[in-house]
Amino acid sequence: MGVVLRNLQKVVPIRRARLRRDVDTLRHILGVQKFDLGVVCVDNLRIQQINRMYRKKDLPTDVLSFPFYEDLRPGTLPSPLHRDELNLGDIFLGVEFVMKQSQEEALDFHSALTTVTAHGICHLLGYRHETDEEWTEMSQRENYIVDEFFRLTGRRLQPLMRRCSS
Repeated sequence: MGVVLRNLQKVVPIRRARLRRDVDTLRHILGVQKFDLGVVCVDNLRIQQINRMYRKKDLPTDVLSFPFYEDLRPGTLPSPLHRDELNLGDIFLGVEFVMKQSQEEALDFHSALTTVTAHGICHLLGYRHETDEEWTEMSQRENYIVDEFFRLTGRRLQPLMRRCSS
């Protein structure tokens, strides 16, 4: 099973091979290598349209996740009954938004993109951050991912989760 990576924007240059390797590393860390995953890179206009349509928020954002399994409990993996259900879902990366954020915070863009991708995959696996308890659980998971990513690649990522109103 694999990753379908699509770049549907022309605003920000993306190192697709690096992003694909990083996504494969994230899948390994999370133990979901056997599941398909869609990663779609879009600009601010498109991510804003998707955000408005599905979340009723008329603004661009960094990542939107559309899980194949909508009722997963955090920390549990899907139990597909058929081979065609080996799918986590799709994440849309607002690469223009991530670029602006990384410039404002003096972060490496591709590392920030990997961190945002990890956050999106966590959402596909049932993690949320609507309550303090959920925020803590997701933050712990992201810290684990960042530590494992460093152990496997020697590259440091910054955790995405910050305590803020959702």
